[in-house]
Amino acid sequence: MHLPDMHLPEQRTADLLLHGGLVRTLDPAHPVAKAVAVRDGTILAVGDDHELRWLRGPRTATVDLAGATLTPGLVDGHLHPVLGLETTAGADLGGVRDLRGLRDRIAAERRRAGPGDWILGWNLDPNVFGEDPVTARVVDEAAGEVPAFLTFADAHSALAGSAALRLAGVDGPREFGQGASIACDPAGRPTGHLLEHEAMDLVRLVIPAEPEARRRARLRRLLREMAAAGLTGGHVMDGDGIELVGDLDAAGELPVRLRFAPWCMPGDGEPGWQELLRAQRQHGELWRVGGVKLFLDGTIDGGTAWLEEPDTRGASTRSFWPDPAEFSAAVRFFAAHGVPTATHAIGDAAVRHVLDTVAGLPDTGARHRVEHLETVPDGQLRRFAELGVVASMQPTHAHYSRADGGDNWSRRLGAPRAGRAWRCRDLADAGATLVLGSDWPIASFDPRRVLAGARLRRPAGSPEIEPVLPGQALTALMALAGMTTHAAEAAGESAVAGRIRPGRRADLTAFTVDPLRAPADELAEAPIALTVLNGQITHSTLSGNR
Repeated sequence: MHLPDMHLPEQRTADLLLHGGLVRTLDPAHPVAKAVAVRDGTILAVGDDHELRWLRGPRTATVDLAGATLTPGLVDGHLHPVLGLETTAGADLGGVRDLRGLRDRIAAERRRAGPGDWILGWNLDPNVFGEDPVTARVVDEAAGEVPAFLTFADAHSALAGSAALRLAGVDGPREFGQGASIACDPAGRPTGHLLEHEAMDLVRLVIPAEPEARRRARLRRLLREMAAAGLTGGHVMDGDGIELVGDLDAAGELPVRLRFAPWCMPGDGEPGWQELLRAQRQHGELWRVGGVKLFLDGTIDGGTAWLEEPDTRGASTRSFWPDPAEFSAAVRFFAAHGVPTATHAIGDAAVRHVLDTVAGLPDTGARHRVEHLETVPDGQLRRFAELGVVASMQPTHAHYSRADGGDNWSRRLGAPRAGRAWRCRDLADAGATLVLGSDWPIASFDPRRVLAGARLRRPAGSPEIEPVLPGQALTALMALAGMTTHAAEAAGESAVAGRIRPGRRADLTAFTVDPLRAPADELAEAPIALTVLNGQITHSTLSGNR
């Protein structure tokens, strides 16, 4: 039993008492309990139902867990809740499987479009094009003169129709400083395929902006849905919407704890770095800026990753930073000021460069991370634990590839590198701190899907799909740790979060099944019984009593 005092004065009774369930504390000293008491947003005691009855006072809210399993609150290690609102505007194209289906969806959106409207879509699978070049021909056939802008599933590339390109003034190739490009045919005419954010933003900037009131309402609804799915927090890998989130927090409407890492981009230089350093002071009750995000490459599907050897089409040969040494200088600057960095590094050369950079840093207490790590050579695995670098991965991204290697991602990498795909288990076995997340809107934010995908290596509920490298599956405990204890370690919050222990934050998630014992497919569909943030219930299907 974790109980500081059996006979407590009235002012030490609990605000909230949860009992009648199985408590998976993830505390090695006391791994299992039956009840938890909370006061002032902090866990007061952990033990059996009869032991904690002394903490019940006249103002204590009690909740019978009814056999549910309580765990530390789930944290998504990589997501974009505000930036994702822009990405997810329009039609979800995730169900489109071929060009005919794409043509039909665009035609349907055209029929719904009014004067001045755009056709917008997101989550487009590049495998729709098979081995054919990616062009906007099918978009133009279906959309006609209605401007269309479709974002691919990786959110690092898009397809713009001819009408959209004309509105944006895009009529040929351009030079960019951050690995972006406008795909053009041999005559220099844009094909509609835009690679990386600088190129995509040329068109995004002419799309009519969403009214602020509607954007705020969409964010509020999204965050409530995240809480209902069991999330109590998220590591936000951008700086978008900080003011909007702050407004929700001040109004008591923020149901998840958010930690922002604003972007540091090539060319920012020390003035930009200083501005990001000052931003680290920003915080509210349930949000804060806590780090910076950098990019070393793009995506394998788009040919903008940074690989040690070119992909099968001769692409993915360069860093997102024109001078990788400038990236290293930026990381050294932030490390010297105790600011943690998170680096988007998908290709093997990008992963190596991050590790090489961190290897030369003095220990200032800042915890550095690598995001995505889609293909990692054997020789780099142990370096994560040796250097204390966090591996932040998204298990459900593996679902965009196929076990037979017939998908665009695998074909572009080639079999040897595709055979090192999403090495979650190898990194865990090598002792790395392994944080799991969704990268929403790239994949569903539902943490049950993330936990299940980490164990199955295929989409939950689809046993007919062959797992991708099943030897990389995590155990149920490894997966749960990736969204609790390891998420806390990555944020430098192990002393206050990640386990159910007195003195820790009262951020808690209750599953209707035991996430360590239930089959992964069942876990993915099991309702969330309760979500508690900072001692306050943000979602519940349970009844309370006094």
